[in-house]
Amino acid sequence: MERLQKIMAQAGVASRRKSEEIIKEGRVEVNGEVVTQLGAKVDPSQDKIKVDGEELELEKAVYILLNKPKDVITTVDDPQGRKTVVDMIDVKQRIYPVGRLDYDTEGLLLLTNDGDVTYALTHPSHQVGKKYIATVEGTPSENALERLEAGVELADGLTAPAQADLVVEMGTQSILSLEVHEGRKHQVKRMCEKVGHPVKELKRIKVGPLNLDEELKPGEYRHLTAEEVAKLQEIVKQVKENE
Repeated sequence: MERLQKIMAQAGVASRRKSEEIIKEGRVEVNGEVVTQLGAKVDPSQDKIKVDGEELELEKAVYILLNKPKDVITTVDDPQGRKTVVDMIDVKQRIYPVGRLDYDTEGLLLLTNDGDVTYALTHPSHQVGKKYIATVEGTPSENALERLEAGVELADGLTAPAQADLVVEMGTQSILSLEVHEGRKHQVKRMCEKVGHPVKELKRIKVGPLNLDEELKPGEYRHLTAEEVAKLQEIVKQVKENE
């Protein structure tokens, strides 16, 4: 027997916390009866669970690490008919991208049907680290790197402290390593632009405990290992303990 909100999160309905709200709102039925108690437990192999009148299809949790190529949109569906990251994954479960990467940005993207993991990795208050390799115009000075690390004043406020390192100079361009702990839209691009070094190419190589495999080519993906999943579940556990 498992708690109802846990089963809902595993099925991809929402995070466990959001699932609790859905239960309290009286939107969940178990075997034909509305359940509003958060302590309710169910047997997913026998009980019939409905959310907003639709029967819950219990799915095995799946975790996919994709090396997202450029010119692919990070969404499930696109009204303009562009190729999406979900189009690239061949699994039977309904999966969703965790966070986003810009259309012209490549690199590590996690896709899953685990609502708890999605919540733990993307909620602003959790400050999960995301590391990027950026090719920028010019060569940032020590002062520019210090500004990136201390925080840059953007239109939506001062950025949180980051880790910035100059990897290599290449004539009129250079490569930076930049790790941030926020998820603002176009954040890395805007930070580099602000210190006078516009981004020419951007690649994400790390999210939390997950690292992009060097041998994984753009457009290729793999399932997470049991060890990687365990590390994600540890983050979920820490998030719940701190809330």
